[in-house]
Amino acid sequence: MTITFGPDPVRTRVRELLSRLDAGTALGDPDETALVDFKEDPSRRGPRGELLEGRREDADAAKFLAKEAACMANTPGSGALIVGVSKTGELIGTALDAEWLRFRIFEVAGRALTVDVQEVVVQGTRLLVLYPPAAVEPIRMEGRIRWRVGDHCAEVDASTWHTRQMYRRQYDWSAEASAVPVADVRSSAVDVARAFLYDSGDERSEDLANAPTPQLLRRLNVVTPEGMLTNAGVLAFVGRAEPSLDYTHHEVAGADSSIRVHRGGRSLLEELADVLQAFEARNTVRHVQTGLAVGQLRDIPRIAAREALVNGVAHREWGQPEATRVEHIGRTLRVTSPGGFFGGVEPGNIITHPSVSRNRALTQLLADLRVAERQGIGVDRMVREMVRLGHPRPEIEEIPGPYVRTTLVGESLDEPWMAWLGKVEPRHLTQDVSAVLILRHLVERVWIDEIRAARLTQVSPTEARSVLDRLRAATAGDAFLVELAAGTPDVAPPVWKLSDRAEQLLAALDAEVGRHRAAPARRAVAMDFARERGRISTTELASLVGGHASNMGSTLRALEEEGHLEPSTPSRRGRGFFYRWVQERAAGGPAGVEGGA
Repeated sequence: MTITFGPDPVRTRVRELLSRLDAGTALGDPDETALVDFKEDPSRRGPRGELLEGRREDADAAKFLAKEAACMANTPGSGALIVGVSKTGELIGTALDAEWLRFRIFEVAGRALTVDVQEVVVQGTRLLVLYPPAAVEPIRMEGRIRWRVGDHCAEVDASTWHTRQMYRRQYDWSAEASAVPVADVRSSAVDVARAFLYDSGDERSEDLANAPTPQLLRRLNVVTPEGMLTNAGVLAFVGRAEPSLDYTHHEVAGADSSIRVHRGGRSLLEELADVLQAFEARNTVRHVQTGLAVGQLRDIPRIAAREALVNGVAHREWGQPEATRVEHIGRTLRVTSPGGFFGGVEPGNIITHPSVSRNRALTQLLADLRVAERQGIGVDRMVREMVRLGHPRPEIEEIPGPYVRTTLVGESLDEPWMAWLGKVEPRHLTQDVSAVLILRHLVERVWIDEIRAARLTQVSPTEARSVLDRLRAATAGDAFLVELAAGTPDVAPPVWKLSDRAEQLLAALDAEVGRHRAAPARRAVAMDFARERGRISTTELASLVGGHASNMGSTLRALEEEGHLEPSTPSRRGRGFFYRWVQERAAGGPAGVEGGA
């Protein structure tokens, strides 16, 4: 099955030039435009211009091509490089390994450029075609921004680049018109769309599900006035020849797969539905008792799994033909999608970064079908649902390729923690991902301040302080959740810990199921606190771990003898005495604050 998405002038021009090269009518330089450039592989030329065999991996060649690809990416609409052709149109060829070159360009360009590298053979000569995506931010090589002016690269200042990009940033490939008429929509894809809408339980979604197919497609904004599907509509309701998803299930790591869902030639919605069904059938149910009631929970929360899966198709780079890979191994779900992070998103801000997508129309379509959260494909919900069950927070990382990989691990169900959260009032507080993350941190790490809370929840210190204030007013059972630790200097941010009664409630719930929750050792708490805060006193340590300040001195003196701490006064006496952290202090911590006890 051949699917024709919207016209791409770059790829159209590449096809024209490859045909001319094959026919022997290409002229070289005169054929070059702002869209496409011929480049030789530098590893094929010797110092006197003689032809060499070339190399599969050549650092100088990768650096040269990275500069040229960055120039193309910086140009509105981007372009392509045909590698292995001389300026006269002679077929020189290249031996560079495509995958190695793609990742090496990514590294040389400061991890800011993901290039689609395709191999082609013309008259028996192997060439590479490089398609760099249009840059979201200017890509600097050797400190310079270059873009195409006519058929060559020229330097441009950042102000001019940003002004020129104001229009380009509105571009969304998935919203463009395709060459596929509405008549090509698969009826089975429409059935899946209706099922997603019905399953949402929302009255307006059910009304949309009952609409006649032409009206349904129009209301989903996948039809142009000329009666053609948008590219998002083609993906969702027609599909492409290559599979968009590749799901495998393994009982344990290293075992043969028990099932694989990997079939192209059908719509993305059909593939999504099949993968979700296969996953749900193997997402084991656990029975959890709360008081006299027995509930059922999945290894991996449905909301988290669905968000991870949909995120892997909504934000991926669709210029890459490979499938989004979904690996379900025991109680772990791993989703790996082509393309790196986009639009300023990175692991350190992914929970709270404003919603950005390479494919805004596709993302909105999936949201309108209620397949995923409307705004941002809810990373925050994914995190919240995992942590509320006591699982590790999702790991979302960029890996070589580049790809974005999301890993959900559903091994460590924590029933007492879940029951403890269930007693928190007001109840809506446990819907706040920041509050849940802070509470889990306090259970595992004992203390927090607004600086640490800001890093943990990926918000500003001011916002983190607001969450802490709300937690201070909250209760669990008849006990306040958190309280201020003693001994903190007035000039430093206050330190928060679980209240004694909240800790006792969690311990009682642990005891009901025979769970031993290991508390961090006194020494570990002291090290952690001193490293982050730049200081620690016996009063502070006693407040954090329970006990009397007079019993904390031996721990701090031992850390002094090991070289971690130094006394604030030689006499080690007097009101306000404390120890300073003397190793490298954590960034952002208020090191060496004076005063207090």
